[in-house]
Amino acid sequence: MRSVRPAFLPLWTLAVAATVSAFVVHLALRGRTVQLGYELGRARQEQARLREVHRVLELEASSYKTPERVEIVARSLLGMEPPPPERIVPLAAVPDHADKVADNHGAAPP
Repeated sequence: MRSVRPAFLPLWTLAVAATVSAFVVHLALRGRTVQLGYELGRARQEQARLREVHRVLELEASSYKTPERVEIVARSLLGMEPPPPERIVPLAAVPDHADKVADNHGAAPP
């Protein structure tokens, strides 16, 4: 009976140490999971913000491409005006072959 009792204390100590170690590892992993969750939330918020900024910039860029906007910038910022009639030079007549190409919207002639 004496030989069984001395083995009990080291085994009990080992079991308690293993349980405590497993609990500490569990808490560390749980803390890391929560931390990564917060980082993921912040990253998703940043992604949503950047998508909104991209949408606004796309709208702004498309507004700059309108003929009205180009004319406003040309007149106000660049001081441009429509040319007087004497500055307009008519082009020579375009041959029929070029007309067919233009009718095909830039497609190669047959």
